[in-house]
Amino acid sequence: HYHLVLVVKYRIQVFDNELSDFAKEMFIKIGSKYNISLVEWNHDKDHIHILFKAHPNSELSKFINAYKSASSRLIKRDFPHIRKKLWKEMFWSRSFCLLTAGGAPIDTIKKYIENQGKK
Repeated sequence: HYHLVLVVKYRIQVFDNELSDFAKEMFIKIGSKYNISLVEWNHDKDHIHILFKAHPNSELSKFINAYKSASSRLIKRDFPHIRKKLWKEMFWSRSFCLLTAGGAPIDTIKKYIENQGKK
């Protein structure tokens, strides 16, 4: 299990439920090509949290780069109002946070992700 956090470039607050669902569907579709399956997903206004399972032979950095590239392109295409909010062409920040979730109970991590964006 892995916990991935992706942040919008310059932390621009563009995520809503519709955009999150769109990004989530793309994650599932692209992830299936890399033996990756979604466990939990949630968003805040400027970032997303993803809990996923990966097969030991999954190339995580290639997957993450493929996901960020494809999702950035399609988000800007299908949500043109977001393109106007970006300072440059990139949707995602160049960096990402990927944590292994082997030491913590999965239910604890799922609960943490479920509570993102809530006060």
